[in-house]
Amino acid sequence: MDYEEGLERALEEAPDIEGSGSRFSLPEPNVRQEGNATVYENFQSTVDALDREDTHVMKYLQNEVGTSANIDERGRLRLTGEFRTSRVREAVEGYADAYVLCSECGLPDTRLETESGAKVIRCEACGARSAAGD
Repeated sequence: MDYEEGLERALEEAPDIEGSGSRFSLPEPNVRQEGNATVYENFQSTVDALDREDTHVMKYLQNEVGTSANIDERGRLRLTGEFRTSRVREAVEGYADAYVLCSECGLPDTRLETESGAKVIRCEACGARSAAGD
């Protein structure tokens, strides 16, 4: 068997691998209106999936949607105003891109650190360091 035949055989037998981000998934935001507030019911499970501090995620989301927010005693995020699920989802995905996923390898195996007063994302998978929020 020559090289080309061996390569072709190996490619046929190799399993199909989906995108590298396939093991990182965020729960669909469960939001509902309560008076003049949008209640993000499963905020805590989203924070757990992101593996970040809830206050950091809250601050980002309130800046993205342009409102004030607080975390209630049950761990739900309360955003002042009415926001659709799609808007909240876009903001959460923006947070993941800015503060969770590695800019080099795309994996979620990162830690948010502070170096010289600046937030830095350090990837435990590939070792890359990048400025957070870029």
